[in-house]
Amino acid sequence: MTMITKGLLVRLEAKHGKDDEVEDFLSSALPLVRQEAGTKAWFAVRFGRSEYGIVDFFPDEASRDAHLNGAVASALLQKADELLETSPGIQKIEVLASKLPTQPPTEPNTKGILLTFKAKEGHEQEVVQFLKDAQPLAMAEEETIAWFAIRLPNGEYGIFDVFPDNGARLKHLTGRIPQELTKHALSLLGSFPDMHLLTVTAENFNP
Repeated sequence: MTMITKGLLVRLEAKHGKDDEVEDFLSSALPLVRQEAGTKAWFAVRFGRSEYGIVDFFPDEASRDAHLNGAVASALLQKADELLETSPGIQKIEVLASKLPTQPPTEPNTKGILLTFKAKEGHEQEVVQFLKDAQPLAMAEEETIAWFAIRLPNGEYGIFDVFPDNGARLKHLTGRIPQELTKHALSLLGSFPDMHLLTVTAENFNP
C-alpha cells in the first residue's frame, strides 16, 4: 500500500452568489486529477456557505510539486478572479499516519471532518505518537473510508477523514479515537480542538 507523507489544505472563499459555480468548477477538476498518478486522494469540500476547500494527499514531495504545477492548480488560478473573493489559501501539510481504501469506494463519500488542535508545549512528540497510535483504530472502522493524521505548517496537528453518510460520521464521532483524544486532552493538547463538519462535494482516489 502506498505510503502517504504529504498533503495540501487549500481554503477557497466563493464570491457572493458564486457557490454553485465554485462547486461545478471543483467537480470539473476530477478528470484532470485522475490523470495525476501521484495524487493518491483528492477531496473537494464545503466548510459552510461560500467556504470551500481542496484537501489532497501524495506519497512524496515530488508528487505534491507536480500537482501544484499541474493542470488543476493552473485552472484554479485562471478562475480565481472570477469565482473567489480572495486568493486561494494554500497550506502544505505533513501526513503522520493514514488510511486509504484498498479499492475506490462504490458509493461516494459525502461527509468529512477536519479537526485541528495545538500540542501542549513540550508534548509535541507525544501528540505525534498518539496520532500514529490512532491509525489501527481508524483501520478498524469500516465506514471511515479514508483517514489522515496531519501536522499543519503553523505547528498545529489534526485529523481529516471522510465518510459515506452522516450515520457513519456520527459512528466515528462516538467511537474510540475521539474517546482516546478526550481522555488525553488535558495532558496533550494546548488548545481546545477546532472541529469542522464538512460536506464532500467531489472526490477521487488513484490506486
